[in-house]
Parts: sequence; C-alpha cells; structure tokens
Amino acid sequence: MKDKTIDYILRATWQAVARMYNDEAGKYDATMAIAFALLSIDREKGTASTALGPNMGMEATSLTRTLKNMEEKKLIVRKKNPNDGRGVIIKLTPLGLEKRALSKAGVLKFNETIRQHIGEEKIQTFMEVAETITEMVNNKSIFNVED
Repeated sequence: MKDKTIDYILRATWQAVARMYNDEAGKYDATMAIAFALLSIDREKGTASTALGPNMGMEATSLTRTLKNMEEKKLIVRKKNPNDGRGVIIKLTPLGLEKRALSKAGVLKFNETIRQHIGEEKIQTFMEVAETITEMVNNKSIFNVED
C-alpha cells in the first residue's frame, strides 16, 4: 500500500508488538496471553474468573484455554469464591508470581525503551489519538446503525 491507512498501521504495529512479546515469552515457556493473564490477576487476593475475561478483552473460549494451560503449568490455582459459591477465584502460585514478575519487567522495559526513543510529547499525543479512536469505536461513531 502506497498510502497506509490508520487501521493498517494500528494492525501492523500491534502484530509486531505481539510477535515480539510472544518471542520473549517463549524463552520462559509462556505466551503473550499467559503473561497478560498473569499481570491481570491480583497478586494477593486473586481475581474472579468472570472478571478476568472482560479485564483482558479476551473471549471466553480463549480465556478458558489460557487458564487451562496456566493451570497445567502450575502458574495458577482455582479456588471457590467465598462470596459466591458458584464462582471461582483465580490465584497465582509461587511459580505464577515469579513468572508475573518477569512479565512485568518485560512490559516496563518495552515502555521505557519506547519512551527513550520517542519522547514524552509524542507519547502523550499517541495516547490521546488512541483514546479518541477507542472512544469513537466504542460509541459507534464510525459505523452506526443509521448508515
């Protein structure tokens, strides 16, 4: 494409970032989805499984597969929710806490490196643009039912 569209740039950039995170996570027998889940689970209290999907923006089937994989790797345990007998709390194991620290370090390194190379003013502009795009999409301002 001679003139790249905004959606093309967003998609290509995210795919490059996801590939980078998956490559890094692979060094620790993990995936980007596992790392993201580890960072989304409360370190002390755990997180209700029903809250985890929406927090991560992940579909139920993908989340179920990720949690099963994490359980097999002994990164998490499922505990009965004391406030809701039907629910489950996902808690990190000691190994899960260790892998969470690695995930956090990776995210912080990525952010620090980008900030060093781009500069705070451009980062702020990027954040504002991304926020506006997200609001427009969520408010259905681009493709609305009346079109």
